[in-house]
Amino acid sequence: MKNLKKQDPQIYRAIKGELKRQQEGMEMIASENYVSEAVLEAMGTILTNKYSEGYPGKRYYGGQKYIDVIESLAIERAKKLFGADHANVQPLSGAPANMIAYSAVLKPGDKVLGMDLSHGGHLTHGHPVTLSAKVYNFVRYKTGKDGKIDYKELEKMALKEKPQLILAGFSAYTRQLDYKKFSAIAKKVGAITMIDIAHIAGLVAGKAIPNPVPYFDIVTTTTHKTLRGPRGGLILCKKKYAEAIDKAAFPGFQGGPHEHQVAAKAVCFGEALKPAFQKYATQVIKNAKVLETELKKHGFKIMFGGTENHMVLVNVFGSKGVSGKEAEAALDKIGITINKNMIPDDPRSPMDPSGVRIGVPAITTRGIKEKEVVKIAKWINQAIENYKDEKTLKAIHKEVIVLCKKFSVYKNLKY
Repeated sequence: MKNLKKQDPQIYRAIKGELKRQQEGMEMIASENYVSEAVLEAMGTILTNKYSEGYPGKRYYGGQKYIDVIESLAIERAKKLFGADHANVQPLSGAPANMIAYSAVLKPGDKVLGMDLSHGGHLTHGHPVTLSAKVYNFVRYKTGKDGKIDYKELEKMALKEKPQLILAGFSAYTRQLDYKKFSAIAKKVGAITMIDIAHIAGLVAGKAIPNPVPYFDIVTTTTHKTLRGPRGGLILCKKKYAEAIDKAAFPGFQGGPHEHQVAAKAVCFGEALKPAFQKYATQVIKNAKVLETELKKHGFKIMFGGTENHMVLVNVFGSKGVSGKEAEAALDKIGITINKNMIPDDPRSPMDPSGVRIGVPAITTRGIKEKEVVKIAKWINQAIENYKDEKTLKAIHKEVIVLCKKFSVYKNLKY
């Protein structure tokens, strides 16, 4: 980064500082991960110079010989990885991918049955503040008293509301979804099925959990999070919807794709096709289960009855009398990054909620396993119970740094 260092030292210093933060701290935000150095290299290439409106073999600008090779590789790898009929690798991220999918199969005002944000859903699944909720009529389902999706209640809602689209997927729900039940309910009301697997795509690709692709008409995902790729989006679909999805992406929603990003996606799909990635995905599930078990031992209330994926949602206010905002700040001081999060029917506000969401994908990438997770759970408990004690927090932080250096990340990067 010698050119950046010389030309823009302020940006250079900020990037250098962020590298140190990532090396000496633990990312436990469920939607974050560490990409490989190969993915980083693909992102920082001269591909960013090229405008490539259109699709391989059907571009609006010339000079696409190598761009078409790259995007075609990304498409074929994505299809192979998930067993999909069709893949569009151009969405810039998860939210655009969802809007593209909606616009491909819905008319403004059409009804969508999606998961409530406070019960584990995502903003783009119909929260009133989003553009999607202003364009389409979202009806939101919640979890039952046991913390799980009540499929009988979901079916009742579908029969009553007659939605054009039934949407599965989440950002903070920790149980495995029943794909067959979603599909069966949709067939009863003649609805299109869609699932947003942004959080679990890597677990699906690594065969650690079942693959939803055979059961849904449209599948959207980000390529970061558990998939361990660049920040971007991906849409998979049945052949029936391929043309509509492609037209909705371009020219419907986006202009020229970011081909440096597409190249990095191709690299990450290639990595996910290797046996080592399956071992990684399996270890993510193991680490999350240990985290759940250990936090329970420390007296934390775990939402949804436990975890079957890569994260836990914890009611810290109901467990320790500490708000999600306070818990996030305390853990930040010891070098463990998590995020405050609403719990189902949370009486507190979104910016100072009752819960925190804690994920293990990034620490698993570093090579951390069950033994270390036990230690991490202990630190989390100590930090939250002593969130006002700066001396205790500093002492824990030193221990966290020692473990981070043992399980290093980007040790070859020295800005």
